[in-house]
Amino acid sequence: MDKTRKAIEMMYRDKCTIVEYQPVKDTITKRTNNKEVVALENQPCKLSYKNIVSATEGKVAKLEQTIKLFISPNISIKAGSKLIINNKEYVRSGEPAIYPSHQEIILELFKDKA
Repeated sequence: MDKTRKAIEMMYRDKCTIVEYQPVKDTITKRTNNKEVVALENQPCKLSYKNIVSATEGKVAKLEQTIKLFISPNISIKAGSKLIINNKEYVRSGEPAIYPSHQEIILELFKDKA
């Protein structure tokens, strides 16, 4: 592991659990449905928050928050996966930016489809 990657990973203070939706066959009904399956647990990571204030024509300020996850470049997080970090649920938004030392993934708070 190179020095840059080691330095970045020293800043990781959070733990990430990755939950994927995978087809699972019910042994009783023989039907296959997508179920939540834990793909990876307790992966070191770091969350970063950036607040952006933008003014509109009516001079009403709008506050937007960008949530970015820093994690090992060796981890594959599929689109639509749920990420549980610090007891909050997030979902991947867009494609990750992958670098030799880390990857950056924009997250959104998970909204249950119930």
